Amino acid sequence: MDRRIALIGFGEAAAAFAVAGHWLELASAFDIDPLRKPAMVEAGVKVSDHAQAALADAELILSLVTADQALAAAKAYAPLLEKGAIWCDMNSVAPTTKRDAAHAIDAAGGRYVDVAVLAPVYPSGMKVPLLLSGAASFDACTALVDCGFEHVRMVGDDVGKASSIKMIRSVMVKGVEALTDEMIAAADAAGVRDEVLGSLDRSDPSQLWAERAAYNIERMKTHGTRRASEMEESVKTLAALGVDPIMTRGTVVRQRGAAESSKEPRDIA
Repeated sequence: MDRRIALIGFGEAAAAFAVAGHWLELASAFDIDPLRKPAMVEAGVKVSDHAQAALADAELILSLVTADQALAAAKAYAPLLEKGAIWCDMNSVAPTTKRDAAHAIDAAGGRYVDVAVLAPVYPSGMKVPLLLSGAASFDACTALVDCGFEHVRMVGDDVGKASSIKMIRSVMVKGVEALTDEMIAAADAAGVRDEVLGSLDRSDPSQLWAERAAYNIERMKTHGTRRASEMEESVKTLAALGVDPIMTRGTVVRQRGAAESSKEPRDIA
């Protein structure tokens, strides 16, 4: 594999892919936060001081910024792309946001692909499931597999289809986390935590609910800010489909509150 790769945004996902991939000598990275540079050095990618340097001659771009910056990044960097370069938008945003980003990339001569990442990047790494949609999804699929991604699947030619699957799925995944947090808070306040969890274990013995709750709350404490931004995009997705996102709005509040809380993580073992 000898194609040039650019990583735009170097958070958890980009670092995981950079370490797990076998193309580090061909990858350049840029992040607007200069504090991310040590992580780039540690991962072994080429550190770029500005986006233009990272994107120079890049054939495949993985956009891995925060949800609230996905569209801004596409608009800002579209003019810097090589003609025909594939922009893989791997950010968790609403289909409407991805369609707006696609317009910016395609108008500048790039090729936009909607990519949905369907599992945590740790410990999955290059085994993480990816869904692709958009006119250039076939070429993107080939390129991503060539880079070492093992589970890549095309779901259609329309930008927004992959992200629809991701955003609607997240209603359940992140919603269950939020419900868990709310349940434990109420159980603790009432002094009936053990009884509540024991009752759930008897109803569904497939996994101890204490373990489930510990995992869900840890994820919220650690990633709640990013998850809240993602769920705001799920709110947009549902609203655009004519579905009132009553529960999902609550998930936004719970996820953000968990991240912002200064309390010690609850001991629910």
